[in-house]
Amino acid sequence: MFRSLLPLVIVFGVAATPSIADGARPIELKTTQFDLPDSDRMFPDGPGSDAINNNCLACHSADMVLNQPAMSRNAWTAEVKKMINNYKAPVAPEDVGTIVEYLVALKGAK
Repeated sequence: MFRSLLPLVIVFGVAATPSIADGARPIELKTTQFDLPDSDRMFPDGPGSDAINNNCLACHSADMVLNQPAMSRNAWTAEVKKMINNYKAPVAPEDVGTIVEYLVALKGAK
């Protein structure tokens, strides 16, 4: 019995729905201009700077990393692994230890 009423319910439902086109305004697109921070800064020279410059600058600036608080070796290791596993950072596996050592030397917790 309900199956025979289904087409009728659908027809009345569609007829009772106000037309979207009646009161819709056309979409207006506007050009917006903004400046992104530009940084060609590299990580400071030191043992491992090539590894971090080659692997990490593809995704973010050196300033972003250098402005982080000092962290322990375990915390820096977790951060590097997070970049690789969660954000799919294309870090060469052989460079992971070197990057962690560099970060600990530069921004390690005392």
